[in-house]
Amino acid sequence: MVGLLVLVGLAILAMPVLLIVALFSLSALKRRVGVLEQRLQELQAAPQARQAPSEAPRAPAPAHAAGPATTTIAAAADAPASVQSDAGADAAAARPAVPPPIPSVPDRPAPPPRRPSTQEMPPQWRQPAPAPRDPEPGVFDIALRAIRRWFTVGNVPVKIGVLVLFAGVAALLKYASDQGLFSLPLELRLAAIAAAALAALAFAWRKRESNRAFALSLQGGAIGVLLLTVFAAFKLHTMLPVELAFGLSIVLVAGAGMLAVLQDARALAVLALLAGFLAPIWLSTGSGNHVALFSYYAILNAAIFAVAWFKSWRVLNLLGFAFTFGIGTLWGAMDYQPHKFASTEPFLLLFFAFYLLIPLLYLRRLPEGRRDFIDGCLVFGTPLVAFSLQAALLEGARMPLAFNALGLGALYAALAWWLLRRMRTGAALRQSYALLAVGFATLAVPLALSARATASVFALEGAALVWLGLRQRRRLPQVSGIALQLLAALAFLAGSGAAADAIANPAFMSALLIALAGLGSAWSYRERRLDLPALLFYLWGLAWWLGNGLHEIGRFVAWDARADAALALIALTGWLAAETHRRRPAAALAATTLLGLAAAVPLALLQSDAHGQPFAGHGAWAWLAYAVLGVRSLICLRASGHRLAAAAQGVWWLVWPFVISLLLLWLCDRQALAEGWRWLAVASPWCVLAAVGLLRWPWLAAPLGERFDGWRPLLLGLYFLVLAVGWPFSLLAAGDSAPLPWLPLLNPLELAQAATLALAAHWLWSGHAPGMLRDLRVVLLSVAGFLLVTSITLHAVHHWGGIAWNEGLLRTSLAQTSLTVVWSALGVMGWVLGSRRGQRTLWLAGAVLMAVVLGKLLLIDRGNLGDVLGIASFIAYGLLCTGVGYLAPAPPRNPGEINA
Repeated sequence: MVGLLVLVGLAILAMPVLLIVALFSLSALKRRVGVLEQRLQELQAAPQARQAPSEAPRAPAPAHAAGPATTTIAAAADAPASVQSDAGADAAAARPAVPPPIPSVPDRPAPPPRRPSTQEMPPQWRQPAPAPRDPEPGVFDIALRAIRRWFTVGNVPVKIGVLVLFAGVAALLKYASDQGLFSLPLELRLAAIAAAALAALAFAWRKRESNRAFALSLQGGAIGVLLLTVFAAFKLHTMLPVELAFGLSIVLVAGAGMLAVLQDARALAVLALLAGFLAPIWLSTGSGNHVALFSYYAILNAAIFAVAWFKSWRVLNLLGFAFTFGIGTLWGAMDYQPHKFASTEPFLLLFFAFYLLIPLLYLRRLPEGRRDFIDGCLVFGTPLVAFSLQAALLEGARMPLAFNALGLGALYAALAWWLLRRMRTGAALRQSYALLAVGFATLAVPLALSARATASVFALEGAALVWLGLRQRRRLPQVSGIALQLLAALAFLAGSGAAADAIANPAFMSALLIALAGLGSAWSYRERRLDLPALLFYLWGLAWWLGNGLHEIGRFVAWDARADAALALIALTGWLAAETHRRRPAAALAATTLLGLAAAVPLALLQSDAHGQPFAGHGAWAWLAYAVLGVRSLICLRASGHRLAAAAQGVWWLVWPFVISLLLLWLCDRQALAEGWRWLAVASPWCVLAAVGLLRWPWLAAPLGERFDGWRPLLLGLYFLVLAVGWPFSLLAAGDSAPLPWLPLLNPLELAQAATLALAAHWLWSGHAPGMLRDLRVVLLSVAGFLLVTSITLHAVHHWGGIAWNEGLLRTSLAQTSLTVVWSALGVMGWVLGSRRGQRTLWLAGAVLMAVVLGKLLLIDRGNLGDVLGIASFIAYGLLCTGVGYLAPAPPRNPGEINA
């Protein structure tokens, strides 16, 4: 068995090698054939080249270098061989014995010899034509070349041997595992893993200088394996007591930290820190000993503090902060009790002290030129998180929290003063401490007084500071104003109290002032053309405005009328934004109007869920307000000319057909109309607006007018997209038309389907459809018409044949026979019309449809040959094919041959 497995493995391994060798041989053979073909072409061209010298003139010798005899001999040599042989005797008899004297001619410089052209040169003088270049290699050739290089360059036996050895070892391991040869004791296996990890750690330590990256990676992996081994021995197999497992984890974490500091390896320090913080979690026994947990975390934070004394590793500080306060917060939320305050408060103060001092150490380690950079996460996050946890420990006691806030303000004021006296650099950290001092001192006021009474004061004061800071171009007042507005929001959320009257209550007015303060700050930044802070403040104020209104609706409006009130609020908000945009145009204001108009869609669904349809109850008044304010909003956007105005009007014309569809659906339910009427109710508003967009576009273009013309293709496309999404689903509906009887194409469902197809055809030929759809319009409409005819046929079988409308309908012989006859009739129509009009494409479409019907007969209808309907299918198809073969032969390929 083992031998068979090894042979199979070697055979599988050798197959790609043999394939590569075969491809290499095929490539070499291909090159040799190409060389032989080139040689053959050269040999075929050689006889023509040998005939050229007899016709080409020889270059004459220079006159001053040749005498008469030489000239005569050269002329004889240049004469054709046949002429010399025939006229040799006559030339000898006529030649005089002594040549006549040649008159003397004054010496003239001989003209330069004329360079003969390429056609006049003998073949042996001509330069050979350059050989054709080899074509650029393709992807397959490059890949083949790379594979061949791998198998031909380097130590090939070693490469193949490693592959074979790998396959053999894999087969051996599988066989040993199948035979149960690895059933070693669990302790021995864990000890072997730990020993291997220790060996790897020692080897990595030896390679720390020669190969640093490899050594650090191996050290991290080895420590991780050791930690996982301790975890498995304790948690999974209960082989170690908790004290020993915890002690080993501490040793490993400490060792990793020491290795990180000694080798200046930040990644190794991060690994040690993560393992250290996670060790109590994965080694937890559920005892709930928070003193031991926080004592261990205190040791870890002391180590982080010690590392920060020597290294400016910011990521280590952030991880320690996140894990310490994050796990502490989770413990407090799940397990804190008031009697544990005395044993918890010292740890909170200790952790606060650690992360209060670490930014100072981080600043000390930075070079002189970078000391304006501060660790904002720790500088601002530490007091905020610690103060929040302190509030949770004190369970919201106001006066102790006020004293804590005053104490923090004094502490940060002292730190700012100390930095000013001792360190001339680090202005950013000094200003941050001063800001925190002012913030906590300010926070003490609402803690000692009523929360919601001071929220509005803080908010207005913050808006005033923002305005003053922008006016004086000073950053500190702006930051203080922002902080005050945030504190006002927190103070409002911390307050409580029931209101007796709607709107006229302190809670509503306080939240309204916070919203107005945020919007006022947004206006101030907008005046200075600072777009980002203006946008943030605008979103802040808008959130408070809407949240306050919706909260008031939820408290004082009945549940079935809340959607109506929310619609009125949204319409009012969009109108106010549009009016403001008309005076001071801004993209955020136009977007608010746009979103306010679009929000009517989900609110209409909520209205339908509450009282059946959007216009019931107070919905009619809400939609009247939406219509009036919406038209006014569009007019305001038209005056500004913003690009979002057209988008808002497009959304406007998408909301109304949706709402009217919901109303018509409710009317169908109210009158107990059948399913076909429901589909007509859904489709008719979209079809009407699509028809208006195609035939009477100015009606939809108002109030923007010509500015909305660019949206005509998109709006029509969205209308037909909605119809196209619903149209296929309507084909699957039963289409009952009660209380009217069902008639083909004269029932509500199919009237809606046909109207949709007619409008789509008009749209595709109108020039407003996308170019890709216009190119495919014949195909799309042909497929849609075929589906509609098929649907009508099946509906006729359902309604007239009395067969249930379910998946079993298609398995009946009546349905299959009906489809065969109808599809055959369509195919015959395509054949006949294509032949009579000379349209070969139409003729081919009919032929393809008839081929489909033939396949249907052979695969499906063949099982129905035992009844009359199945036989009728075959007979009808045969007759139609026979008749069309006589009436509609294939049209010629050339349209000019039609009348020939």
